Amino acid sequence: MIETSRGNSPLVLGLPHTGTDVPEAIWKRFNDTGQALADTDWHIHDLYAGLVDDITTVRTPVHRYVIDANRDPTGVSLYPGQNTTTLCPTTDFEGRPIYRQGMEPDEAEITRRRDTFHAPYHAALEAELQRVKGIHGFAVLYDCHSIRSHIPFLFDGVLPDFNIGTNLGETCAPEVEGGTYEICKKAEGYTHILNGRFKGGWTTRHYGRPPENLHVIQMELAQSTYMTEAAPWDYLPAKADAVRAHLTDILTLLKQWSPA
Repeated sequence: MIETSRGNSPLVLGLPHTGTDVPEAIWKRFNDTGQALADTDWHIHDLYAGLVDDITTVRTPVHRYVIDANRDPTGVSLYPGQNTTTLCPTTDFEGRPIYRQGMEPDEAEITRRRDTFHAPYHAALEAELQRVKGIHGFAVLYDCHSIRSHIPFLFDGVLPDFNIGTNLGETCAPEVEGGTYEICKKAEGYTHILNGRFKGGWTTRHYGRPPENLHVIQMELAQSTYMTEAAPWDYLPAKADAVRAHLTDILTLLKQWSPA
């Protein structure tokens, strides 16, 4: 189920939200809004494919509406007081219900999905981080995300193009954060922010332990940088190639970086 591609460099890419697979029994419980799967991190695994060699990728093909692999498995909110979606979302990013009335998952169903889909993804991710750490003495996780640039339910105004999250610098070495930020800052024609609306999800906060030589940074890309932000969610090769050049610079930096 979990798609893992192994490299031997210190860099690991996490891909928790690009999948569109929904088990049939769950699909039938979704309403039309849920079945639209609008909140997918569309094309992100393709956008990052082949940018640098010898890196590890870990991807779940299961859609975030089934269970969100970037949420705390206990269900605790990452952004208290702000609109967000939950471990097993019942609304989309606009706050609209995604289930047919009365067909939302109960606690037993949430537990089943957590054990079936959330836990295996993180077991695979943890295993790969420990594997490359065993080779190099450290590991760098780059968590890949994207989102529509205008979602009033979640944030005001228009989202910057590059949204870097390190939970206010706690999840990685300063050089990892600073180097990534400088590349985004110098990317002509793009906007950027560090630890703005998206400071890093559960993956970033859970695995980011610099004293243990685990360094994690999240990138939330505005989807306007590489695709159309409405159905059918078309990938735009010219725009994508332009942003891929900057993503290549970021991944190259992280692959070559060493705490020594």
